[in-house]
Amino acid sequence: MSLRGKIQAGVIALASASLVAFLGTWEGQGQNVVYADKLARGLPTVCLGITRHTSPFPVVVGDYWSAARCDQVEQLVIQKGQLQLADCITNQQVGQNTFDALSSHSHNVGVPSTCASRAVGLINAGRIADGCQALAWAADGKTPVWAFVTNAQGKKEFVRGLHARRLAEADLCREGL
Repeated sequence: MSLRGKIQAGVIALASASLVAFLGTWEGQGQNVVYADKLARGLPTVCLGITRHTSPFPVVVGDYWSAARCDQVEQLVIQKGQLQLADCITNQQVGQNTFDALSSHSHNVGVPSTCASRAVGLINAGRIADGCQALAWAADGKTPVWAFVTNAQGKKEFVRGLHARRLAEADLCREGL
């Protein structure tokens, strides 16, 4: 059964409670006022990482979003991203935790980037544990990945918080393997 088939059969949940809680840890639980995300070069962000790139509504710094609106748009955004992500995961052995970890990653860096990642390549090749490791580490096992931002001078800077998120995603990805 394909990953899409598992979703349709209810074996894999979209916007699972554990994923939403996990995103809350990393995306700012209770951010009802739109803010300029410093790590995203001032990109207006609200709720659990909703931006103009993902929201069907305008996201304007200073605007207030009710908890109900956040919940509604978060569900929409998370599920839409997960359905796109499911199309690039060909390994039928992927379980909920691995899917949730990849969903968190793609929620943060974008579905196209996650789908093109070494992590998804390894997972699709049947090397799930190695793919989980690749969410946080380069092939050498020592160099952090997906934990850098480009500063105003155009230089990449390591962000400890992003690496902590990548490590947590890798741990979640491996749970239950």
